[in-house]
Amino acid sequence: MNRKDFYMNNFDGFKAGVNLGGWISQYREARKEHFDSFITEADIAQIASWGMDHVRLPIDYMVLEDDDKPFDYKEEGFSYIDSCVKWCEKYNLNIIMDLHRAPGYAFHSLSENKLFESEHMQERYIKLWQEFTKRYLGYGSNLVFELLNEIVEPNSDRWNQLSKKAVAGIREIDRDRIIIIGGNHYNSVNTLNELDKIEDDNLVYTFHFYEPHIFTHQKAGWEPLLKNLEFKIPYPSGEDIYEKATSRAEDLRQRYSFAKNMDKEYLRRYLQPAINFSKERNCILYCGEYGVIEHAPIESSLRWHKDLSELLIEYGIGRAVWTYKLLSFPMVNKDSVIINKELIDIVSKKQS
Repeated sequence: MNRKDFYMNNFDGFKAGVNLGGWISQYREARKEHFDSFITEADIAQIASWGMDHVRLPIDYMVLEDDDKPFDYKEEGFSYIDSCVKWCEKYNLNIIMDLHRAPGYAFHSLSENKLFESEHMQERYIKLWQEFTKRYLGYGSNLVFELLNEIVEPNSDRWNQLSKKAVAGIREIDRDRIIIIGGNHYNSVNTLNELDKIEDDNLVYTFHFYEPHIFTHQKAGWEPLLKNLEFKIPYPSGEDIYEKATSRAEDLRQRYSFAKNMDKEYLRRYLQPAINFSKERNCILYCGEYGVIEHAPIESSLRWHKDLSELLIEYGIGRAVWTYKLLSFPMVNKDSVIINKELIDIVSKKQS
């Protein structure tokens, strides 16, 4: 068995999953009432009933550590993670612990980030990962660490340096834990090749996929060029939509990657840098986020999810849809009721 096959077997239980965004990450208010109710055991049971094999758990460091008390970890915060791990064990789901926001870093506050300039912040970041490692040392390949969500840096140099330190810090305690590392520019497929090689047999590389962005994020309130679109963009789409969109604003063409024909082959071409990276590095890939905003036409959303899921299955890439509840990309409503059963069937599929 070659190296890739060996640790592919360890990552075999991460074929189809869902993100638990909005719970202990990207929440509106840090209230106990929210943390106790947003995700419960019933939600994990429901996810397992869909046929999924894992969840990706985004975690914001503030749940675990206060800025005015660095290195003093909050047991109440860890109790939510512990509950999720326990529920996942009960319902035979694997789990990825994704540090979605780290001391000094968040993908949505780039002007305020200090992680890559501050030795103190980097020490907190690595110590937090060592705390995770010690606490969950007894778990096997059912529990995976993801170092940091959606790096956005001028280049990959500083992330290469810090990610190596984080891997080394974890390896001081646990030699075998699977660790996921993503590339620069919001986990782009185009920056994976900028990552330094690390000699470690238990690394998996991740990317996020929301292409064409003009479709998946149409009318997103946080996207200045898309929030006021006067028309809906279907999938697949042809030259008429392309011309209609670009005639509205030249900025759309410059800001977003899209083409005159956006279809399954477009998605395949956009995936190609990740496929090439996997072949060159002989490594495992994972798609940690993908999805379509709720404002998109539902039939188009279903077609996009189906095409992308089929491609990822074809290339042997595990995936987790964004996201389980709310946050504009929901599988269920605020009461955990399924919004569209056909969508659930598509994103839960594990093989062609």
